[in-house]
Amino acid sequence: MSTTRATGRPRFEPGTFTPAPGRGRIPTMLFTHARTEIGLTLRHGEQILLTLLIPLALLVGMSVLDVVPVPDDVTQRVDWVAPRILALAVMSSAFTGQAIALGFDRRYGVLKRLAATALPRWLLVLGKLVAALVVVAVQVVVLGGTALALGWSPTGSGLAGALLLLVTGTVAFGALGVLLGGALRAEAVLALANIVWFVLLLAGGIVIGPDNLPGPLAAVVPYLPSGALADGLQSAFADGVLAWPPVAVLSAWAVAATALATRTTKLT
Repeated sequence: MSTTRATGRPRFEPGTFTPAPGRGRIPTMLFTHARTEIGLTLRHGEQILLTLLIPLALLVGMSVLDVVPVPDDVTQRVDWVAPRILALAVMSSAFTGQAIALGFDRRYGVLKRLAATALPRWLLVLGKLVAALVVVAVQVVVLGGTALALGWSPTGSGLAGALLLLVTGTVAFGALGVLLGGALRAEAVLALANIVWFVLLLAGGIVIGPDNLPGPLAAVVPYLPSGALADGLQSAFADGVLAWPPVAVLSAWAVAATALATRTTKLT
């Protein structure tokens, strides 16, 4: 930059203000999109109720009151309840929350407008997944801290396995949420997502363990994502052992749901 003698005004070199169109860097776009999704999630009161307050109430109630059966070898109820409530928290945020949010994003044209930007579709999905992982991390801190205050004593050697299960479970439920939220109308997604959440809560191996379910249902529960995650976390926190069958079940659900979602997800 220089100045002209006549006016003393600044003179810029040719091309200084020439537009340079192009998309931003992938990490920057991912961070911005994930931050927006996290802000939208934490801003909605109904999302906070679903992802944090209800699991927190169930954690305290099921740990203090004798309202659900627990195995005979469990000395403290919270040792059996806490891992299953963590599984419920993952299902609430990654599946139900993501499905409803995606359904209404499609209804109001948000997804269509985002798809018209430089944000690739795969990065759009990845941003939602990163946001879900952040929300799950907040849930684990709050629910885990409350469980510890109630007397929960997890095995330290199982923390790495529990982390793997939490991440795999978030990916699996997130893919299922995209599959549901990307294929149906918003009103149908809202109803169906809550129905599935309620059914899996009661009959999916979370509140009631497989041993207390009817025979045919008990045989199916370990192959459901809810049952696999709950049983896997129970094994990791109580016994310090990473059970690989639940990881395989969650991975299979994640791959299958992702493959179907890529074919059925609509922008509007």
